[in-house]
Amino acid sequence: MHFPQPAGAHARRRLRVLDIGPGQGTQALRLARLGHLVTGLESDPVMLGALRQAVAAEPADVRDRFVVLRGDGRETGRHFGPACFDVVLCHGVLMYVPDPDPLLATLARVLTPGGLLSVLVRNGDALAMRPGLLGDWPTAVDAFGSDAYTNRLGLRTRADRRGPLTATLEGIGVPLRAWYGVRVFTDTAADRAPAPQDPHEMALLLDAEERAGRTDPYRGVAALLHLCGVRT
Repeated sequence: MHFPQPAGAHARRRLRVLDIGPGQGTQALRLARLGHLVTGLESDPVMLGALRQAVAAEPADVRDRFVVLRGDGRETGRHFGPACFDVVLCHGVLMYVPDPDPLLATLARVLTPGGLLSVLVRNGDALAMRPGLLGDWPTAVDAFGSDAYTNRLGLRTRADRRGPLTATLEGIGVPLRAWYGVRVFTDTAADRAPAPQDPHEMALLLDAEERAGRTDPYRGVAALLHLCGVRT
């Protein structure tokens, strides 16, 4: 992931981070290990158990910086007051929400001025790419003009487009600062496909994805979009 620095981050040793739907805590735990104060708000009971187990396995200092709460991101206002987080992560969540605007608005409310809202969504402008590259022509044709798709878990979910999301972020006072593509070249890899064992090959793969995720026109056809807005 690419993250522009929140305003004043260079002067702070610790940022207050809220992760909405952190799952097993892959990204949230990395931030806690770096010394930041992290709160994970998870609604799924299975993922909540996995998150608590993962946090419990960390050293004491990391555990002390990580708070696990059960809750829905759409009810963030019930858990937190306004302007109490420097960073809010909402990764892989909007596709399960019929209307993303109310959720994004409540997340903007808990951001401090200059705070960073990081959103990762399925790219609605590129839904035909994966089935097309896999030769699944009926699914590819149906994907044009649609915002619905079946994810790798077999769940019927929803994709977002950069244009409307950019307008939403502007409207809630968190205008878009930067955006990136994620999984430009690797989206067709099988779920259990092993990562390259050769360090040089792996470095080349990551470099290719990193460059494509920052470069037009490649980032526009990425499987996922990473949008970063900063609270005005």
